[in-house]
Amino acid sequence: MTAPAIERSAATKRLRSVGAAREFGILLALVLVVLAATIANPNFLFSADGWRDLLLTPAILVLVAIGQAIVIITRNVDLSVGSILGLSAYLTGRLFVDLQGIPIIVVFVIAVGFGALLGLVNGALVAFAKVPAMVITLGTLYAYRGINVLWTGSDRINASDLPKSFLALGTGQILYIPILTIIALVVLIAAAWFMKNTRGGREFYAIGSDPAAAELYGLRVTRRLLIAFALSGALSGLAGVLYAARYGTISSQAGAGWELDAVGAAVIGGVAITGGVGSVWGAAIGAVLLLTINRALPILGIPDFWQRAVVGALIIGAIVLDRVLAVRAKRRLIEAREEDR
Repeated sequence: MTAPAIERSAATKRLRSVGAAREFGILLALVLVVLAATIANPNFLFSADGWRDLLLTPAILVLVAIGQAIVIITRNVDLSVGSILGLSAYLTGRLFVDLQGIPIIVVFVIAVGFGALLGLVNGALVAFAKVPAMVITLGTLYAYRGINVLWTGSDRINASDLPKSFLALGTGQILYIPILTIIALVVLIAAAWFMKNTRGGREFYAIGSDPAAAELYGLRVTRRLLIAFALSGALSGLAGVLYAARYGTISSQAGAGWELDAVGAAVIGGVAITGGVGSVWGAAIGAVLLLTINRALPILGIPDFWQRAVVGALIIGAIVLDRVLAVRAKRRLIEAREEDR
């Protein structure tokens, strides 16, 4: 193995170890938040509803955060995920209302495919128009939301319009674990395996680390970007179906603001906003931490303003930490090269 290859391998190992440390740190912060809230009010954890809500509340955001993490790892961002979730949720309701007796699995397939199509539109605009993803997806955020408002109008889907067997997915449990949590965990494991063990997953990291070098190396950057955005859209579509099952009532505002929560969850979970670093595990833990904080702070008597300030501070702190770690990694790599000379 050549010296440059050895250096790259060593740098990769350092980044992975840093990523693992970040995930452990976020997990530790989650445990501390749960402990503090439980000490203040034991029902936060030691009650049937407390345990269920701890697992159930973040499940849908975890799905959206996984897709967002994949896109951010490629050095892009998808600000339209909330609008895709809302459109997919309303589509789910309309399918049940307009096509009486439609199988639930068919609704899942249609909604996930619909979300993937919307994500593919984002990816195509980014890849072929060569416009920054933030600009494109900010535009599609409003475009998709506008379509949703136009389609929905003053109408909304109510729980009485949906099959009881479908709504049971949003409230049901298996061995005291909510079904939505199990679905999110299965998707998380599959996504983590894909990102770590497949060529496609590793190429996402390569593209995010240096898009120009990835092009020169011969990676299919355009194809990978399309896949990344399609995956993000598909997971937002899946989240839309589960949103409908969880809440029952679906209006034109379903999913509003979720894009910021998804980005925040990914960044807090150690996914570098500059791309190439992070994992879907971190993004998922970040999502759980984000929503657990929102539930825990009122119990601790902290006003709503400070709740938002704490979340903002976490995001800023994560970005600053990413920058510090990147500078340190670069410095160590330079020092290693000088020692080899």
